[in-house]
Amino acid sequence: RRELAELSGARRELLDQTLDKWSISVLAVLCDGPQRFSRLRSEIEGITQKSLSQTLRRLERNGMIHRRVIDTSPIAVEYRISDLGRTLEAPIAALQAWATQSLVDVEAARD
Repeated sequence: RRELAELSGARRELLDQTLDKWSISVLAVLCDGPQRFSRLRSEIEGITQKSLSQTLRRLERNGMIHRRVIDTSPIAVEYRISDLGRTLEAPIAALQAWATQSLVDVEAARD
């Protein structure tokens, strides 16, 4: 616990960028397979085009996903999870399971 409180700036920034609301959602969808931008947007409830674009750029810059341009007419772009991003699959699944299991208790605490 103390280690978490004493995270260096670089580690804190990485966690902030990787564990934000949209990044977790994007990574969770991409764990199921490659997706195009429009499919990601339809799969992730509430995300705006701007937020999705920013999230994808950040995840690509951090090596969590790969972007591939598909030479079609019109040109399409496909996103897939990288090997590094795949290492987050189990922690993301655990967080999603926890949220599902704890939702009733959290709602009761809010009341």
